[in-house]
Amino acid sequence: MLTNEELQRVLQQRQQLRTQVSPEEWAARVELAACYRLIAHFRMTDWIYNHISSRVPGSHEHYLINPFGLLYEEVSASNLVKVDVHGRLAEDVPLEVNPAAFVIHGAIHTARPDVGCVLHTHTAAGVAVAAQADGLLPISQHAMRVYGQIGYHDFEGIALDNAEQQRLVADMGSNNILILRNHGLLTAGRTVPEAFELMFYLERACQIQIAATSGPQKLVFPSAEVQSRAIAQFADSPSYIQGRDWLALIRLLDRIDPSYRS
Repeated sequence: MLTNEELQRVLQQRQQLRTQVSPEEWAARVELAACYRLIAHFRMTDWIYNHISSRVPGSHEHYLINPFGLLYEEVSASNLVKVDVHGRLAEDVPLEVNPAAFVIHGAIHTARPDVGCVLHTHTAAGVAVAAQADGLLPISQHAMRVYGQIGYHDFEGIALDNAEQQRLVADMGSNNILILRNHGLLTAGRTVPEAFELMFYLERACQIQIAATSGPQKLVFPSAEVQSRAIAQFADSPSYIQGRDWLALIRLLDRIDPSYRS
């Protein structure tokens, strides 16, 4: 394990990486680093734990992910590391990857070639809903954004056992959301913005559910017809949003701290 001083030296050296990778890979690194910073901004982190991974452009074998030990607010384009589906470093750099990352991430990237980004959190609201027998309830507009595309995976302890991968992938199926019982939340998208958007709505839906179920009040459930209509409306939302939300978030990051781009 590197000391803080050694780590800072390595990270400073990594800032030269832009000249060593393709423009496409650098753009992917900036986008993924932005996602890490946004997860930190919206308070969905768990110290140095959890992970967000995205495919290296043009490769189905290699992925970008955070080095183990950095807070999300420290992640930048240059300090992301390239790994294979087993979490083994694909570059000569004295950094490490959390082994739990690719029991989950490696399994999904391997089984789902349509997935470009996998995002995993341990938020209080997310774990609370994951511990409720009925899972996510269709009681909010935020829930409708993600409802109908959720799988559930039972808790098996810390995700360090490769044997769990097959069960995890089976429980996820073709869904883009997986609620990990007693553990947390996971979203997958074709792109980094897709995975982030799903996680943001899922997290808000969980927060709303915990607030709504914290007292004795009876819940109001929209009819099945209204639920279906709302789900269909959200499925068509990219046609008019056209990425405006992600662009707004990038402007936010650039105002707060543009160092994610370095």
